[in-house]
Amino acid sequence: MLRLPWFEHRAPRSVAEAAKILAGEGPRAMLIAGGTDLLPNMKRRHQAPQVLVSIQKLDALRAISNGNGVSFGAGLTLSEIARHEKTPAALRHAAIQVATPHIRNMGTLGGNLCLDTRCTYYNQSYEWRKAIDFCLKKDGSICWVATASKRCVAVSSTDTAPALIALNATVKLVSAKGEREIPVEALYQNDGIDYLSRTPDEILTEVRVPSGWNSTYWKLRRRGSFDFPILGVAAAVRLDNEVIADARLALGAVASRPFLVEKAGAFLKGKKLTDEVIAEAAGMVANRAKPMDNTDMDLYWRKEVADDFAGYALRELRGDDLRETRRKIARQVLQATIL
Repeated sequence: MLRLPWFEHRAPRSVAEAAKILAGEGPRAMLIAGGTDLLPNMKRRHQAPQVLVSIQKLDALRAISNGNGVSFGAGLTLSEIARHEKTPAALRHAAIQVATPHIRNMGTLGGNLCLDTRCTYYNQSYEWRKAIDFCLKKDGSICWVATASKRCVAVSSTDTAPALIALNATVKLVSAKGEREIPVEALYQNDGIDYLSRTPDEILTEVRVPSGWNSTYWKLRRRGSFDFPILGVAAAVRLDNEVIADARLALGAVASRPFLVEKAGAFLKGKKLTDEVIAEAAGMVANRAKPMDNTDMDLYWRKEVADDFAGYALRELRGDDLRETRRKIARQVLQATIL
């Protein structure tokens, strides 16, 4: 049985108090909300904070407000995000596909955005990792995926991030020094170890999503639930009489960070979603997908279907009925599993 290491527990009554504790404790402390990612990592000794600062019950992190778009508190659970009427389609699709209902009832929007990167050689027990002499991400000096690499290539597996990047959302970060607001895309760095630009003393408190986008999110995983994404494609467009006024497409689970495919978005502006336009844009998206051999299923197949998934997303935004397509995906995954 894997057991948690000893730790102190703090339960501040406000965001300001939580920020003050983080500033005072320094690297000894980590935030915890739902704990669906952090607690398993602590059991496997990936992280061993001496102080856990709980922000689960802070009402300020659970608010939803309207203004120039919608603002979601980072403490809202994924289940609450998925069922709220103001949630944009891409974010709803992403939230409802995270893990299982039990985890969605505990896991938070902020927690999913800050999800630790994953790797076949990292997400194992301490004893397993010790047997192979650890890895670059934790306690070792070599990346077992790319042994010549000086950078960790663990993969970003957050579902909500690519959806929010496509929606041009921003996040609010608060610390004892003040607060700042940055685009969701700027929250991430292409490094499996230092994957967040959020500093350890900052609290992600709010996500702001502008209005006016028609959006969707498509996720590839082995099973129909529970599994982390091995490919995520988010697309959002603004239409003016069937002509695309603006477009944003984002990829997840194919690098150490989710990212915007700017070339594809620029290409779509001023065009209608014809089959030819969709095929060209989908190819641009797939060209940026560079999966590594450190997660589930064959990396070459995952690279190949990136084109298909980008096409599915854009066809859905066009209004196509894709129920048969979803059944086709299930058959493809089954075939890839058998092979």
